[in-house]
Amino acid sequence: MNPRTSTRPRVYSTLLLAIEVLMVTSSLSGSAFSQDLNTPYVRIAELEVDPAQLESFKAAIVAVGEASVRVEPGCLVLHAVAEKANPSRVRVFEVYRDKDAYQAHLTTGHFKKFRAVTADIVKSRRLIDMIPLSLAAKAS
Repeated sequence: MNPRTSTRPRVYSTLLLAIEVLMVTSSLSGSAFSQDLNTPYVRIAELEVDPAQLESFKAAIVAVGEASVRVEPGCLVLHAVAEKANPSRVRVFEVYRDKDAYQAHLTTGHFKKFRAVTADIVKSRRLIDMIPLSLAAKAS
């Protein structure tokens, strides 16, 4: 085995990692990340759902997710997942074209209906604004 060819995968991996680090650090502004106006707006919602009303919550989150992606041009992704060991702990991962698209989402009838239907179902809600570092996905 040629020692030069056996290290190529490691060298390429190191180069790719260095390029990724440069890309991430180039988006730094001082010690905080900066976000371009054209950057997708990403939010994670951590929800604690009343276990006795979990089925009602599931129906509501499916309805708002499907409607949001179908009718809102700025809603790119809306995924909801529950912890396997504790299904009443839900995470919602949302990606919008930009912050304005997210603000528009909050005014839609389907979102307002979701909030009204789940007002007594969701026991706690923590909304976390995120900065996209990598949003890789396969086209379906």
